[in-house]
Amino acid sequence: MVLQAFDEQTRRDLVWQAPGVEIQRVERDGVLRVVRFVSEPGQGWSAVIWSDLGDLDGAEVDAVIREQAEFFAGRGATMEWKLYSHDRPSDLPERLARAGFTADPPETLVVAPVADLAREVALPAGVTLVRVTDDAGLAQVRSVVEQAFPEDVDDLATNGFYDALSVQLRETPELLAVVLALAGEEPVSEGRIDFPPSGEFAGLWGGGTVPGWRGRGIYRALVAYRAALAAERGCRYLTVDASPDSRPILERLGFTVLSTTTPYLRRVPAER
Repeated sequence: MVLQAFDEQTRRDLVWQAPGVEIQRVERDGVLRVVRFVSEPGQGWSAVIWSDLGDLDGAEVDAVIREQAEFFAGRGATMEWKLYSHDRPSDLPERLARAGFTADPPETLVVAPVADLAREVALPAGVTLVRVTDDAGLAQVRSVVEQAFPEDVDDLATNGFYDALSVQLRETPELLAVVLALAGEEPVSEGRIDFPPSGEFAGLWGGGTVPGWRGRGIYRALVAYRAALAAERGCRYLTVDASPDSRPILERLGFTVLSTTTPYLRRVPAER
């Protein structure tokens, strides 16, 4: 039941009520085969976030994949097909690969009822958490991400991730919170929570800590802090696309596995 609600609320029926953020929107095809999240090129993430292709034959599935690839290519945008292990047809991964998509490492979709999560924040001595509200704070977040997730630096730069976050913080701050951990004045960890315009699910993202500060409980503190924010907003569930490193921590905190998700990327060729 939770997985069905997650699919319906955060994928198939996602409502994107961000009137000030005109650079991003949700689009549905006429027969509700595909739902996609569309950002203006260089202004954020673009992806197919839901599909219902299980009753199509192979040629029809390939045609839908090709249509989506051509749509985003025509916009000059790198796209992601956000595939979940329970999506159908079962050979969708192979069909995406044949269409020129490349799979990034899979992540585990985990969920926890907000009411069951600890919300007391315990931090190492000298470390504080602050809410990011401006571009200066985002620059500090970026410095953490570049140390914590160096493999993601190019993609984040290409899709204008920080520019999109800047617009959201300025125009629709009620839909997210960006949190930074500081050791004195040094940024050492970061995390984000996206609040739903409607529905029961809030999503945790980021959660990167610079190598020298790992293993000291900062990640757990960031989860607790954001769980408290979710409780204040009346959200029922928290979800995370968990990496192999974060999944064991999250399971100890009370999260359980719903599915796995794999980003299938189709990148725009670099200009020469």
